[in-house]
Amino acid sequence: MAFRKKAKYILEHKPDIIIVPECEHPDKLKFDVGTPLPTDIFWYGTNRNKGIGIFSYSSYRFKLKDEHNPDIKIILPIAVTGGEIDFTLFAVWAYNPDHYYYKYIGQVWKAILEYEETMKLPRVIIAGDFNSNVLWDKLGRTISHTMLVDKLTSLNISSTYHRFFNFEQGKEMHPTLFMYRHQNKPYHIDYCFASADMIEKSENVEVGSYETWTAHSDHKPLIVNFNISH
Repeated sequence: MAFRKKAKYILEHKPDIIIVPECEHPDKLKFDVGTPLPTDIFWYGTNRNKGIGIFSYSSYRFKLKDEHNPDIKIILPIAVTGGEIDFTLFAVWAYNPDHYYYKYIGQVWKAILEYEETMKLPRVIIAGDFNSNVLWDKLGRTISHTMLVDKLTSLNISSTYHRFFNFEQGKEMHPTLFMYRHQNKPYHIDYCFASADMIEKSENVEVGSYETWTAHSDHKPLIVNFNISH
């Protein structure tokens, strides 16, 4: 929320692309004086106070792909062009729609089935707030985080964080959410998955600390560096 007040802090990391769930409409983005302005913005949502924003601070440009299905909330297939390489970005904010069965991770599962052929293509990144962890898998549930990870693995797509730190799903040591900003309620629910050709280019992964970011958000930034020059 209120990305206009927080952009300057994440921009200290000199990102090329930022994915911001729970982001206000661009018309509301009145940045502080001196804060660098994005070179491109793609925003999507039905609530002007709380959609998903994708920001470029580089030569990359965004276009929603023709296969986008608005019934899947909110996982957006975006063609990213104009940089050193073109790739497909699935920007994720998995939240609870009206349909109980397909809330949260169920929305991501629907997206994988809907966009499976696109996800089989080279140069794919799937990143954002999944609102899910294997720790919440429920016995007998048809859709689970484990099921999602297994399906992505079958498409040669894996988590940059888990690959970099060599952690198993559910064994993460860096929470991306402290619920209600309480330090005793840590969860890892934000991810950056990438196709095999992209994950080989990932050189560093880090998660912001509780101490640094809690004044700004209950979530902590997941930062992934790709070296696309090789």
